Amino acid sequence: PGGLCLQHPMAGPCLVQEVMDMEVKPQPSQPHWYERHIQPCLAELLGTALFIFIGCLAVLEDSGGTGRLQPALAHGLALGVTVTVLGNISGGHFNPAVSLAVWLLGGLHMTMLIPYWLSQLCGGMIGAGLAKVRPQGVSPGRAGAQGLSLPCQSWPGLWALGPGSSAEALQGFAVPSRGPAGGGVSGACMNPARAFGPALVANYWDYHWVYWVGPMVAALLVGALVRLLLGDQATRLLLK
Repeated sequence: PGGLCLQHPMAGPCLVQEVMDMEVKPQPSQPHWYERHIQPCLAELLGTALFIFIGCLAVLEDSGGTGRLQPALAHGLALGVTVTVLGNISGGHFNPAVSLAVWLLGGLHMTMLIPYWLSQLCGGMIGAGLAKVRPQGVSPGRAGAQGLSLPCQSWPGLWALGPGSSAEALQGFAVPSRGPAGGGVSGACMNPARAFGPALVANYWDYHWVYWVGPMVAALLVGALVRLLLGDQATRLLLK
């Protein structure tokens, strides 16, 4: 098998030529433009809205008896669920800083970075708006601008690079574990979309720049560290 004996008319008894079986493999079809460009943005919009809606409600309904534990657990579980459900579509960023870091590491095309950011900010507005118009019978808890915007209480990591890994589990555990460390200082938001949506809905902009500068600078630093020192040979820019 794999060879064929051919009788050449001028070669006497037999001329054996090895003819390799060439299997024509169908080329994988390119994903539809809708799946490449629109679906990921819709997933980021929906996931960010759900994450921030649950997070805002956790802050608003926190009676104070559990300290920072209730909002931290709510954010962690919400992030884990949304990344698990939607991570196969968009990577499950739900955070402009995460998208920036993923782009720096080569996991997101440049043309999708701005659409991801816009989707996440719109999702933040939708999530915060839904939390504000919750049923009136619900106990207000820590309502108002302070409850909607600060403390932000969200701590998604920078490593939701794709599906098929334990990224969602790691984020789910990382989110509540960081709350006690930074919640008393800034609310430990670490997500510009989580800060922007509630700030817009509540019209509360005090120190809002902190929640943009901090996460974005951290994303740049992480991207630089991985690109220069911590990444594998395919990721590093130096010492290839």
